Amino acid sequence: MLQPKKTKYRKSQKGRMKGFSGRGHQLSNGMFGIKALDSVFITSRQIEAARIAATRYMKREGQLWIKIFPDKPITKKPLEVRMGKGKGAPEYFVAVTKAGRIIFEVAGVSYDVAKEALRLAAQKLPVKTKFVKARDFEA
Repeated sequence: MLQPKKTKYRKSQKGRMKGFSGRGHQLSNGMFGIKALDSVFITSRQIEAARIAATRYMKREGQLWIKIFPDKPITKKPLEVRMGKGKGAPEYFVAVTKAGRIIFEVAGVSYDVAKEALRLAAQKLPVKTKFVKARDFEA
């Protein structure tokens, strides 16, 4: 069974990412995918970099599904600003990804192409991942 990474409780309002993903932990569209093994925030830039790496390797054959969406704004106050005066402006958006969540799915390409494309995509992400294949896949 996957074990979530032990993290100390932060007293911020960004929330705690305890436990495993309750949904999105099985392949739904493709034959192959990558699954997160830790809980982490993945930024929209990281998702886009991984998507480009995978589609380049696949030479735009097959299909790629992105199963996470960055819908949580992370705010930041400008440098050298005094305390108070409200909350900072949104700096970037993240996808909250818990352990066990499928991040990308691929179909329409061979096993070797899918494995390498998803390996290249996983290198762009700040989380340990695992390559998974569908139960009904026959090599």
